[in-house]
Amino acid sequence: MSTLTIDIPDSLAGQLRQVAADQGITLDRLLTSAAGEKLSALMTTEHLRERAARGDRAAFQRFLASSSDAPPLPGDEP
Repeated sequence: MSTLTIDIPDSLAGQLRQVAADQGITLDRLLTSAAGEKLSALMTTEHLRERAARGDRAAFQRFLASSSDAPPLPGDEP
């Protein structure tokens, strides 16, 4: 475990404490969860950008052209 010291506005700290209390969890747990969720979102976005950069539009167009003209499955209709 690591210990971090951060400076945040008093009003935000108060709201965080209140939310943690309302949820029945510690402030540490709330902040750890929030940081993990944010990091996951940022990493997902970066991962998708990297995959998109490796994409091959011509190959995708060939794939679409080779697929059948079957009607959409139930629930996939436009």
